[in-house]
Amino acid sequence: MINFIKIRVDRILTAIKGMFILIYSEAAIKAQLFFITLFIVLGIYFEISLNEWIIQIFLMGFVLSIESLNTSVEKICDFVHPDFNKKIGIIKDMAAGAVSFAVISSLIILFIIYYPYIFN
Repeated sequence: MINFIKIRVDRILTAIKGMFILIYSEAAIKAQLFFITLFIVLGIYFEISLNEWIIQIFLMGFVLSIESLNTSVEKICDFVHPDFNKKIGIIKDMAAGAVSFAVISSLIILFIIYYPYIFN
């Protein structure tokens, strides 16, 4: 049982390390964190409801997760084939497209949340 707990704690610490690697090394993650900070400030300013906070926090995690997976795909592609390759380029474009789906859907939801606060 002790070994089970130690393994789980080690895996959590490894995951946290991965989060910090992304935050400190990836411009795309830093850009997403800038916009997350902006929406946190807007949420505080407009005093959004608890349910709106829950949705907003979920969207933040969703976008950061997809952006992190995109970064991982790009790193793997660069490792496997460091030179330009059309097929690798398509894979990277598709991973970036996944981020676009996440960002666009999140922005639509955030627009729905903030519209009444901004325009009323």
